[in-house]
Amino acid sequence: MLLTEIFTYGFMQRALLSGLLVGILCAVLGVFLVLRRLSLIGDGLSHVTFGSVALALALHTKPLYVTVAALPAVLLSSLGILRLTDRMKIYGDAAIGIVSAAGIAGGVVLAAVSGGFNVDLFSYLFGNILAISRGEVLLAVVLFILVIGVVICFYQQLFAITFDEELARSSGIKVERINALLALLTALTVVLAMKVVGIMLVSALLIIPPVTALQISRGFRTTLVAAGAISALSVAGGIIVSFVLNLPTGALIVLLNIFLLLLAISWRKLSSTGSAP
Repeated sequence: MLLTEIFTYGFMQRALLSGLLVGILCAVLGVFLVLRRLSLIGDGLSHVTFGSVALALALHTKPLYVTVAALPAVLLSSLGILRLTDRMKIYGDAAIGIVSAAGIAGGVVLAAVSGGFNVDLFSYLFGNILAISRGEVLLAVVLFILVIGVVICFYQQLFAITFDEELARSSGIKVERINALLALLTALTVVLAMKVVGIMLVSALLIIPPVTALQISRGFRTTLVAAGAISALSVAGGIIVSFVLNLPTGALIVLLNIFLLLLAISWRKLSSTGSAP
């Protein structure tokens, strides 16, 4: 089959569009999270998403409504992580672990009550982007515009708290509000990403492209652009290869990301060796 023929299928067009949008969102937000050592927040929120999805499927909700139903719980959980960290003096990784454990435990109980792990639940756990609906694509477009718009509007504040939170606070930036904003944006993106790579692999899209970009970029803006490009390349490549070889899409996207990371690390080592006197 020719590559051009692949793009004639409606489900492939929907998969590529939504995948590229979600991949770029994860990469951009992931740069802020990785540099602030909060990258595992995606993993914690994905487990909360699992609990929300299990509840929605137990109520026999339609696929689009499953995504929408997961948003409130994940948004509140992202704020809960911040509250545990700020008000109760719990370290960030511990707060993420607490929320993550609650989400996954609740999801397992709900799945058991509703009759166990069925095909629908597994598609959310491990991703099924080739089955994405028109409504879900529209939701991805809307949230992409919203999240990128907010990042652009609050770029200076996000940049400031990423590198020196105390300096940002002394400069008059409302650090708590910006932290909450970043957490909410991450929660939105995690819910979107669950259909691309699955709940179990969401954190990979938030972590690996930014880490790869940091190996080859020097400026912060170029890192954001490089991370988005790397994520888009891995998502598009993963979708196409999975369709041709009939393999799991989410897993291939993650493996391609890892391959690009290894290439970037090798390139950096070779560059540093070549420039050495």
